[in-house]
Amino acid sequence: MKIIDKTKPVLVTGGSGYIASWVIKQLLDEGHTVHTTVRNINDEKKYQHLLDISKKANGVLEVFEADLMKEGSFDKAMQNCDLVMHTASPFFIQGIKDAQKELIEPAKKGTRNVLESANRTASVKRVIVTSSVAAIYGDNADVKKAPNGILTESVWNTTSNIKNQPYSYSKTLAEKEAWEIQEKQDRWDLVTINPGFVLGPSLTKRTDSTSISTVIQLADGTFKSGAPELWFGIVDVRDVAKAHIKAGFTPEAKGRYITCNETATFMDMANILKAQYGTKYPFPKRKAPKFLMWLVAPQAGLTRKFVCKNVGMPINIDNSKSKSELDMKYIPLKQTLLDQFQQLLDDHLVTSN
Repeated sequence: MKIIDKTKPVLVTGGSGYIASWVIKQLLDEGHTVHTTVRNINDEKKYQHLLDISKKANGVLEVFEADLMKEGSFDKAMQNCDLVMHTASPFFIQGIKDAQKELIEPAKKGTRNVLESANRTASVKRVIVTSSVAAIYGDNADVKKAPNGILTESVWNTTSNIKNQPYSYSKTLAEKEAWEIQEKQDRWDLVTINPGFVLGPSLTKRTDSTSISTVIQLADGTFKSGAPELWFGIVDVRDVAKAHIKAGFTPEAKGRYITCNETATFMDMANILKAQYGTKYPFPKRKAPKFLMWLVAPQAGLTRKFVCKNVGMPINIDNSKSKSELDMKYIPLKQTLLDQFQQLLDDHLVTSN
């Protein structure tokens, strides 16, 4: 059990990221001093939104340069911090050319570099690592093998590898690395946040995250002829940020926390948006048959193995630990999607027919 000094700065790595930006906003709004890291401090465009947020907030923001792949580069940013939130990690599941270099090395080595900085920084009492439900299961078919067919924090992803679900593999390796490093010392404790598929409004106009590009694709005609019946455990980005903060400042917080609200398919999401926006956008009207998905998988950038193990397979995720121990109350999926779509419209990232 660790009691975190709220007057000390909180380090949030990967500050320009989708989740990290909301963590920083919420911390600043609460009056905290926040240290954050960016890869290139001279590229202010990438983190201008954080500077703008800090001007209106009660807290103070300090930006540092750090690189996941460079040992010791987080030392300076971590000075005097009781609490470290390591969110920086790549998130993309398509268009991967070299999974080892693009996903696995930054996720695993980056985690190691941040936690080794924590080992060198005497003030650190707790580290929060942004993991994922991808470290709990790889394919939807795995859910059947979980106890009672329900995913809980006790379950680990054992089916992903560099060729099958490399993103999930990278998150599993990174989280395991974190627990191994934590167990070798006793000064700081570790809590992991394991979100489902994160959706909700972004604080930037970036579209290079799967969380953002997926909602754009629902509206741009990508799935006009039919959407695959893929089930996701979905959570609002603002709730993920809140879970990080609650896990940081709740002395009794421990272990892993699945942060997920409800499960839904592409069609469920499309129907929510369609009810609000009607025919203004080419939302999918039907689900694509599984056999058709299997046939066109290679052209769609998917493997046939992925289609077999994921399409048409519902999942069951237990979020009760986050509710009972972190007092999480989740934003409904409808609000998440409508708020995100409005942000995409406001930022001119989606255009109507």
